[in-house]
Amino acid sequence: MHRRAFLQTAVAALATGCASAVEAADVPPLQIMTVSGAIAPAQLGAVLPHEHVLVDFVGAAQVSPQRYDPDHAFEVVLPHLKRVKQAGCQTVVECTPAYLGRDPVLLQRLAKASELQLLTNTGYYGAGNGKYLPAHAQHESADDLAQRWLNEWRVGIDGTGVRPGFIKIGVDHSPLSGVNQKLVRAAARTHLQSGLTIACHTGSGAAAMEELAILREEGVSPQAWIWVHAQNERRRDLHRRAADLGGWVEFDGVGPDSLDRHVELVLFMKEHGLLHRVLISHDAGWYAVGEPGGGTFRPLTTLFEQFLPALKTAGLTDEEIRRLTVENPARALAIQVRRT
Repeated sequence: MHRRAFLQTAVAALATGCASAVEAADVPPLQIMTVSGAIAPAQLGAVLPHEHVLVDFVGAAQVSPQRYDPDHAFEVVLPHLKRVKQAGCQTVVECTPAYLGRDPVLLQRLAKASELQLLTNTGYYGAGNGKYLPAHAQHESADDLAQRWLNEWRVGIDGTGVRPGFIKIGVDHSPLSGVNQKLVRAAARTHLQSGLTIACHTGSGAAAMEELAILREEGVSPQAWIWVHAQNERRRDLHRRAADLGGWVEFDGVGPDSLDRHVELVLFMKEHGLLHRVLISHDAGWYAVGEPGGGTFRPLTTLFEQFLPALKTAGLTDEEIRRLTVENPARALAIQVRRT
């Protein structure tokens, strides 16, 4: 169809409410990729965008599925997921990366049993001075790493068929090391070919600014980037700057002892008209491999049972609460290439 004829058809379709011309454009609808398959962003419901089901801190050189019993982990974790669903959550974003205990099969089982939607990730965690990086990450190029991550996106993780719903990387404090810079570039190149959002564990606000500079060099918009653990940066002007540029600023340390501080952070962003760039979560859980009985699982319900009521007491409206818990995560996690 010639361009002019297509435009005429599209205008006619809009006038009559017909979708055929839009379909002819062959533009796929936005999707979110869960461990159980793709869904529409509107199906996410209330989201916890940064939590953990299982983590193994032994290091990349020793990490292995043989270090824990997945059936025991399932039994320990499932009641916590059922409780958070009862509290009002529909989706949990599981942020444990490869070589730190990522287990897509366990997540599939838990998603089915809990009736929650769970997301997993691709990417590598370079924080911790490289302890959790596989040896090949030290010498392979950014393009090499991106191809590894894109392969997981295209065919699934480790033969499971489970596809990642976002990219998770981790970096230390500024100035970023060479390998940390490489991870950011690899994530950017993966995004440009997949549309997956980049969630980056970030050691400081200065490191966040470095990440944004690298993304700009790679042609990736800040809208494709989540500043993980932004609450650890005390300079609120950097939160504001990142959000003004279009980045997602994630305050993900919500807990019984940090409610007031997180309320203040959210109110600061609201005062500057930036609530639409904020994500909130706990960074809680998890079944700790190597600890007796899986360690102490920190609950995922504090946000729903204590933090959201605290935000309402502080003056946030129901509409603003929905923006934080439903609308912002859906926009942040929608699979869409975002270029500068």
